[in-house]
Amino acid sequence: MGASLMRCDRRQLLTLAAGALGLAAGESLAGGALQANPAADALRIGLISDLNSSYGSTSYIPQVQQGLAHLLALNPAVVVCAGDMVAGQKKGLSARKLDQMWEAFARTILLPVRRQGIPFLPAVGNHDGAPGFSADRQAVRRFWKHRRQALGLRWVDSADFPFHYSVLDQDVFWLVWDASSSRVPEAQLLWARRQLMAAEARQARLRLVVGHLPLAGISQGRDRPGEMLTQHHRIKRLLQETGVQGYISGHQHAWYPASEAGLDLIQLGAMGSGPRLLIGDRRPRPQSFTTLDLDWQEHTLQETSYDAATGMTLDWDSLPEQLQGHRGTLMRNRALRPLTQL
Repeated sequence: MGASLMRCDRRQLLTLAAGALGLAAGESLAGGALQANPAADALRIGLISDLNSSYGSTSYIPQVQQGLAHLLALNPAVVVCAGDMVAGQKKGLSARKLDQMWEAFARTILLPVRRQGIPFLPAVGNHDGAPGFSADRQAVRRFWKHRRQALGLRWVDSADFPFHYSVLDQDVFWLVWDASSSRVPEAQLLWARRQLMAAEARQARLRLVVGHLPLAGISQGRDRPGEMLTQHHRIKRLLQETGVQGYISGHQHAWYPASEAGLDLIQLGAMGSGPRLLIGDRRPRPQSFTTLDLDWQEHTLQETSYDAATGMTLDWDSLPEQLQGHRGTLMRNRALRPLTQL
């Protein structure tokens, strides 16, 4: 796997920094059950989400840097962020303030990942660039415009990066759409079907879709309209018909790996402020991050989540076997499961 990682040269690092000073990267070893180095015929994917602190913040709570250090110690082949990288979505934030927030993200998250030679794949969250917040969306474009080629990704369609785009890398086809609000734009759903049916997607061993808002509510206070995607049945059908393994999302600030009609719902906990209780649960959950281990030979996927502060694995069996939410019953997935085949 190591040979497939694209190392950042000095020019790329300077491009990523774009004026940011310093580098916030810790040295740590993850204390989980997984080995630091995956097997030869395997691929490890690192997943993070909801990193932000209070509105307008240009700093991150300690668990964000701790979690990132633990994740990087596990040597993922790619790091995927399912949104809310900064703390926008507040009227009155100036362009200068928004730029400062994004430069803090570059120092704290993006540079440490790329410094280790790991590709970074972002999705836009509601606190990054929600519809109706034009200044936020302009800041998103300013920040990412000159960094696209320095992310270590193999692009299929990047015309509207970072709001929606597709990537084919290391036998995985990634599709990212703009789920920064409760409705994916109609044009993007049509684009998604074309992308997922195209040759690049069909030749991949695995297809994954990433967006910020989920298909179902799983946490207390967010199991309601506006906090999940409205086109639930249409999107689920689209992903099933195009052989997608799973939909990776954030926003609910709670980790709950679910399965619905053969589709993995990989719902990430918050690595930043404000973890939430699961529906009907009283046990507080820590800040967390997740890995997916793909075993191509065995044709399996192993999902594992970790406490961001300690790096210790979270107990799968401590999660409720099912959640009864706004959209009905959601069943807990298996940690080890087969890869989807068309």
